[in-house]
Amino acid sequence: MQVRGNEFFQGTLAQRSEFETVRVFDTTLRDGEQTPRTSFSYDDKRAIAAALDDANVDVIEAGFPANSEQEARAVADIAESTDATTCGLARVVESDVEAALDAGVDMVHVFASTSDVQIEDSMHSTRDQVVQRSVDAVGQAKSAAVEVMFSPMDATRTDPEFLAEIVEAVDDVGVDWINIPDTCGVATPNRFADLVEFVGEHTDARIDVHTHDDFGLATANALAGVEAGADQVQVSVNGIGERAGNAAFEEVVMAAESVYGADTGVDTTAISDISEQVADRSSVPVPVNKPVVGANAFAHESGIHAAGVIENSETFEPGVMTPEMVGAEREVVLGKHSGTHAVRQHLVEEGYNPTEDQVREVTKKVKAHASGDEVVTKAVLRAFAGEVGVERDREEVTA
Repeated sequence: MQVRGNEFFQGTLAQRSEFETVRVFDTTLRDGEQTPRTSFSYDDKRAIAAALDDANVDVIEAGFPANSEQEARAVADIAESTDATTCGLARVVESDVEAALDAGVDMVHVFASTSDVQIEDSMHSTRDQVVQRSVDAVGQAKSAAVEVMFSPMDATRTDPEFLAEIVEAVDDVGVDWINIPDTCGVATPNRFADLVEFVGEHTDARIDVHTHDDFGLATANALAGVEAGADQVQVSVNGIGERAGNAAFEEVVMAAESVYGADTGVDTTAISDISEQVADRSSVPVPVNKPVVGANAFAHESGIHAAGVIENSETFEPGVMTPEMVGAEREVVLGKHSGTHAVRQHLVEEGYNPTEDQVREVTKKVKAHASGDEVVTKAVLRAFAGEVGVERDREEVTA
């Protein structure tokens, strides 16, 4: 059952209803795998896809079938075994589209460069050729009766007139989705929202957004896109992907659910486990301060903060996002910034019954120990309790 947080506090940023729902398109197995020095095996892809499917994401972009026979097999098996819409990537190349269709995907994601720098120096083509090849590829996929998404790659650095031209061209042949990619991560929330509205004026297709994190704005840009009318967001678990990565699955989902009060359909209690699995299989560790899934996301050391959350977790946590909502646990850490409330809680959890004076004495020892860059383990805490003479209510066997 979905675990939800408390109502949003009616303060300076009281919750509004900018949008009520948003679809989640997960590209961990495609763009996420493009993380430098990362490669998913067949088993990795199947396991991650199963976890995402169990968490109820709308679309799983399983890979790029034309890349290799092994990739095509993994995509085909994911399409066969999951309930989510399975998507395969394809360039505006007939054999790429055919490979995606042969893999049995539900959606073909066709992409072509539209910025002049990429058209000239990556595709080595012309604007007219790009339009024609895009129309042909979308038409080819549409003829197979699958959903078709078209991405004007590098849309945020594309001439607006040409962007409108190519969007209208693929719209004329029945494209289902227009993805707006901030391929090089140069968007800002307001500018990206304007771009979403602009594209919406030139297509009847639904709009999807794909944002990169080169300036740390991917999540903000993605959500700004939804505020401006996009129906779907492309994300990757832990934000992995090309260069600095993509909008993070866990950030977008929890911001949508908790801050916006919107429904993503995702089982958020699975988030921590999925994050851990992707970190392990991608060999890309999760930073301790990573929002939602980092080791410190629900950890507290500072005396004031720890005392507050011991009394009421909403004092120094969002309230609308709890560790239980994402399958995590709260932690009160002992260190050089700890106060007596945290030390008392840890002593009680270890079976001690300290006096106030004893708590203060143990706290001094904890601070001194941690100030020397030492970790305060349970064994260290027990040693300090023994030195101070704290009585124990019960015998505990702890590591």
